[in-house]
Amino acid sequence: MKHRPRYLDIRRIRLPLPGVVSILHRMSGFLLFLGIPLMLFFLQESLSSSQGFASLADALSTFPTKTILIFLLWAFLHHFCAGIRLLLLDMGIGLPLQSARASSKAVMLAGILLTLVLGAWLW
Repeated sequence: MKHRPRYLDIRRIRLPLPGVVSILHRMSGFLLFLGIPLMLFFLQESLSSSQGFASLADALSTFPTKTILIFLLWAFLHHFCAGIRLLLLDMGIGLPLQSARASSKAVMLAGILLTLVLGAWLW
């Protein structure tokens, strides 16, 4: 009898928290990569002239733009915290299951709390 691959319904798979943190780490890295042209454009506009800086300041004061920037801020902070966690795991620190789950919770909490604090400060 030939063993065929099993069809997995992605909506029914329940990943453990370290798996969710790992996937979010990859997604946040991808979002940061996509945000590079946007940030370079912002830098170019702000340094081009005083009118460019003023128009950029006006554009960044709108609600949709602030929301996008807060989301990019979360991506950066989550990617940073998860990256530190992964570096520690690579050094053999926090490998037991209980420690891995605790560090995953810490990464999720730190990313959200830092985003709330810095987002409120920047808003």
